[in-house]
Amino acid sequence: MSGKVVDRSTDRSGIFAGDDPFQMVRDWMEVAAATEPNDPHAASLATVDAAGRPNVRIILLKEIEDAAFVFYSNYDSAKGQEILGSGHAALCLHWKTTLRQVRIRGTVTKEDGPQADAYYASRPLGSRYGAIASRQSRPLTSRDELIERLESTKLQLTDEPSRPEYWGGFRIVPFEIEFWANGEFRLHDRFRWYRETPDAPWDVTRLNP
Repeated sequence: MSGKVVDRSTDRSGIFAGDDPFQMVRDWMEVAAATEPNDPHAASLATVDAAGRPNVRIILLKEIEDAAFVFYSNYDSAKGQEILGSGHAALCLHWKTTLRQVRIRGTVTKEDGPQADAYYASRPLGSRYGAIASRQSRPLTSRDELIERLESTKLQLTDEPSRPEYWGGFRIVPFEIEFWANGEFRLHDRFRWYRETPDAPWDVTRLNP
């Protein structure tokens, strides 16, 4: 990433300095991890359905790669189907204790290979059974029905269940990342990193608050 930046701002320094936005997100998250009471890697995930109607929910961002952001879910869930239908999604990470925020927009592909297998195997056994038993986002008559399905799943499977084919990762390759920090009197600092394609240089611009 270093060197592939066109910086149109004249005063990008301090917490906004750097030529690698992925490392910047890691650094901001590490700072937040020391003060956030719960889940510093929690993020709002925005998608749209087939009619263009927006949807948003909280997910856990599990991996920040050198060029992408990865989280895991059920491919048959509402968010899974919306992502697969549009091929795009947006994330927002907000840390109340540090008064910082990162917004991400990008294209999305599946991560359903060995990396997804390894992450699934690292989850607590109960979570692995739950991912198999839950028909995520579909109607459920009662909680008892879900518990019965969970117990049946445990009886049918081994102690090391394999990752089901309908569950895995989503990899967001961003074309836009915005870094935001709180400012006095709502005069916040905002820097938008934008690129047309994954191979294009990042164009960094300071935005009005």
